[in-house]
Amino acid sequence: MIMVMALFTTIAIGQDEKPLFLQFGFMHVDEDQQDAYAETEAFWEKVHEQRVKNGDCIGWDLWRLEPSGQKQGAQFLTVSLYNDPVKMMDGGDFMKAWNDAYPNLSDSESEEKMAMTVKSRDLTHVVYLSEIDKTNDTFDMPIGTLAIINFMKAKPGQAAAYEKMESEVFKPMHQSDVDSGGRANWGLLRNMLGYGTESYATHITVDMYTGYDQFFNAGNNAPASDAQQKAYEEMTALRDLKSVTMATLVRKVR
Repeated sequence: MIMVMALFTTIAIGQDEKPLFLQFGFMHVDEDQQDAYAETEAFWEKVHEQRVKNGDCIGWDLWRLEPSGQKQGAQFLTVSLYNDPVKMMDGGDFMKAWNDAYPNLSDSESEEKMAMTVKSRDLTHVVYLSEIDKTNDTFDMPIGTLAIINFMKAKPGQAAAYEKMESEVFKPMHQSDVDSGGRANWGLLRNMLGYGTESYATHITVDMYTGYDQFFNAGNNAPASDAQQKAYEEMTALRDLKSVTMATLVRKVR
């Protein structure tokens, strides 16, 4: 674990910006708990604002996932952002943030809010990620942003080759799309604990758009060129595309 974290930090620090670490929390919400869950996250948003003020994290997001049927798994995704992997694993002082956000809440009211939180959703699983590459852009991800989340699993022994191909072959294509207005942002994330044989995904790529209008109307569904088709075929020897999820940003704290 320590060796893996050190590798991520070394790679990230080599970039111009501070390293970015992300904690994904996938939430399953029953149909009859949709309103209660919305109320729960509205309550917790103020706690996350205090976490940012206290220096425990640098941001928090809530995303609505599609497809979202009850048999699809998770319907929502929370993302906590950090510039330090130790802070991500430690989590910070939630009780301080809670008390700072709601100083006048009684013990019984706090217990009620916690009970509502537990009842309104099931945290199905958590993924720890490190950002290892992205396009050069100024996109600030406003509410309503559309993200296409691609779950990738590098084939045994091919993780380094896969990352190299993403950065050297596909990133320039994504950068061209960003520069021409075809998309807003692209990023490559590495699953910090994702190299076991039973791991679902070792990497995640995220394509961001201003909304469905940009996604469907900016040439993204045009046929691939011969060079692009060849690159896609070569990529299949390095990784498997496990699944694709669409996500819409509904809450954001920075």
